[in-house]
Amino acid sequence: MGAVEAKLAELGLTLPEVVPPLAAYQPAVQSGVYVYTAGQLPMVEGKLPVTGKVGAEVTAEEAKELARTCALNALAAVKSVTGDLDRIARVVKVVGFVASASDFTGQPGVVNGASELLGEVLGDKGVHARSAVGVAVLPLDAPVEVEIQVELVP
Repeated sequence: MGAVEAKLAELGLTLPEVVPPLAAYQPAVQSGVYVYTAGQLPMVEGKLPVTGKVGAEVTAEEAKELARTCALNALAAVKSVTGDLDRIARVVKVVGFVASASDFTGQPGVVNGASELLGEVLGDKGVHARSAVGVAVLPLDAPVEVEIQVELVP
C-alpha cells in the first residue's frame, strides 16, 4: 500500500472500484504527465445514494458529502490509469458541477467537499485551481459531478 492509500485508510476511507462509464468514454485518460478524469458522479456500490437538485430535494451539506464521494471516485479513476496514486505530483484543476435549484447560489461550498478531501488525502499536492458551476440537471439526476486533472511525477 502506497502513502496515499495509507492516508485514505487513516481517514477511514477505502478507494472504491472505478465507476463504469455510463456512455462512450473512459473514466480517465493519461496524456503525457497529466491525467484527466471524466466527470465522476457520487456513485456508491453502483448506485446514487441521493438524487435531485441542491437547494430543493438535497441540502448543501448532503451535496458537500456527495462531492467528497465524487473526489474519491476520481482518485480511483486516476489510479486505474497510473497504477499508483503516489505518482501524483499535484492536483492541477478541479471542476465541480452542482445540479441547483433556481435560487441556490452555494455551489462553491458544495464543491469544497471535493477540494477538502483532496487536501486531506494529498496535503499540499492537493491544492488546485477550481471551478464550481451550477447546472440545471446532471446525468441520472445526480446532485453533483466532479472531474479532476492531475500532474504526475515524470
